[in-house]
Amino acid sequence: MVNILPLFVQSASVKKNGKCLLGPVDLELGEAGLTIILGPNGAGKSTLLRLLHGLEKPSEGRVRFAAPRAEAYAQQAFVFQTPVMLRRTVLGNLTYPLTAHGTKRAEAQKQALTWLKIIGLAGHEHQRASQLSGGERQKLALARALIRAPQLLFLDEPCANLDGASTRDIEGLILKAREAGTRILMATHDLGQARRLATDVLFLNKGKVTEAASADSFFSSPQTSEAQAFLKGDLVI
Repeated sequence: MVNILPLFVQSASVKKNGKCLLGPVDLELGEAGLTIILGPNGAGKSTLLRLLHGLEKPSEGRVRFAAPRAEAYAQQAFVFQTPVMLRRTVLGNLTYPLTAHGTKRAEAQKQALTWLKIIGLAGHEHQRASQLSGGERQKLALARALIRAPQLLFLDEPCANLDGASTRDIEGLILKAREAGTRILMATHDLGQARRLATDVLFLNKGKVTEAASADSFFSSPQTSEAQAFLKGDLVI
């Protein structure tokens, strides 16, 4: 398997209708860790994730992986804030990414059933995915992203609107994925969650990365006034 990281972003920006939503951004994403993206509403967190994943094309600048683009896209996954369910059963949602990439159906079902046990949905394999609760759908979406062991995983507010138990379960899956070697970029509004999960932090404000630091450094001594205000719960203007 080709290593797709590091990921290089060079003077990249995203513009829509004459307005700059993000950038210019310059950063290098290394091969290990769990980067948490923080910032006020409208800072550009989701846009940055979409740009890095390829859902947004840069209006200017470049986003470059250490591998050809097709290989890079095949080795990454994205989980949205509102989980996207295929119009299939729970089992069908999990087998799809495997069979779509050439895994034989029997083997795909075997792996999917194992994942259903991991996420606590054993016995639900024939249920329509759309009938699951919000927390169950998010766990299924995350399992569907992880079942192919991607090198890079993007998470956009995966625990928004979930209760404490579901959040705990999702965080557990995320940490296990990181321990297994998956590089993770995750946007969240939850500072407690950021402190629990982050190895490093990107802080965005008004479409720009204004601070990038290790988690310990960021939470103990943020360097910018905007980050200081954000961590205190003040409005960031």
